[in-house]
Amino acid sequence: MQGRRVPLGKKVGKDLRDFGGAYLLALPVIIYYILFHYKPLLGAVIAFKDFKPRLGIWGSKWVGLKYFESFFSSFYFERLIRNTLTISLGGLLFTFPCAIIFALMINEVRSKWFKRTIQTVSYMPHFISLVVVCSMITLFVDKDGFIVQLINLLNGNVNQNLLNIPSAFVPIYILSDIWQETGWNCIIYLAALGAIDPELYEAARIDGANRWQQTLHVTLPGIARTIMLLLILRVGSLMSVGHEKIILLYNDYTMETADVISSYVYRRGLINAEYSFSTAVGLFNSVINFALVVLANFISNKTSGYGIW
Repeated sequence: MQGRRVPLGKKVGKDLRDFGGAYLLALPVIIYYILFHYKPLLGAVIAFKDFKPRLGIWGSKWVGLKYFESFFSSFYFERLIRNTLTISLGGLLFTFPCAIIFALMINEVRSKWFKRTIQTVSYMPHFISLVVVCSMITLFVDKDGFIVQLINLLNGNVNQNLLNIPSAFVPIYILSDIWQETGWNCIIYLAALGAIDPELYEAARIDGANRWQQTLHVTLPGIARTIMLLLILRVGSLMSVGHEKIILLYNDYTMETADVISSYVYRRGLINAEYSFSTAVGLFNSVINFALVVLANFISNKTSGYGIW
């Protein structure tokens, strides 16, 4: 006999009574996302308008795809795409694997106090203010800085600040990212490693597998799902390079290789007050990132069986 359907209102009421504490804890997060992530989406409409602050969003004149066409035909378009992809792909190829390798190395350490010390020290750079980090980088790569002195000691011939050399900007950016984020990014991998059944290692040892073989056949398959999920999310942000670090490090000498979409949006939007144009560029960037997430998730599902959805 089919049970009587419970009205939706009663279901919601019962759920709130049973799990009211959990909903209360989640409420600030829900409010935050509504106010600062979903509500601002309405502002994206100014990408299709000649936005005038005195007229407001809805009072400004519609201009269609004018600002998108202006950006695509801009002298800076090719340079911005090239620089953004160069830095993003460099981070994907070098920064992303470093966290995995570091987590595997920490997992092999048997001394608990040494493991905790290494983890604490590696996390610390993540919590240093970005302004301080960029100031440190500027001092280190100055012509009197220890990195330049070390290069000269190794028969190099550098007599200037490395941040004034266009070809050196991307390596400096990526290497500083590795130093700053590797320890922090490895946390989720360490959590995944802790969830692997110890009996799998025991079975591998009985079969004669050494530590390297255990890593290949037990450890990596055990965290493969985590790796794929984070890789999909990373691919989905290929067109998003944070403007803060770029702006703090680049200068007129390195603009050709350092200027990215986000720093360009910052200059045109906030400094030049070209709100509609910068919104159009930002919207284009977001659409490409969304398409990349969908594509990466589709490929991952087809090839490995893992995906976000």
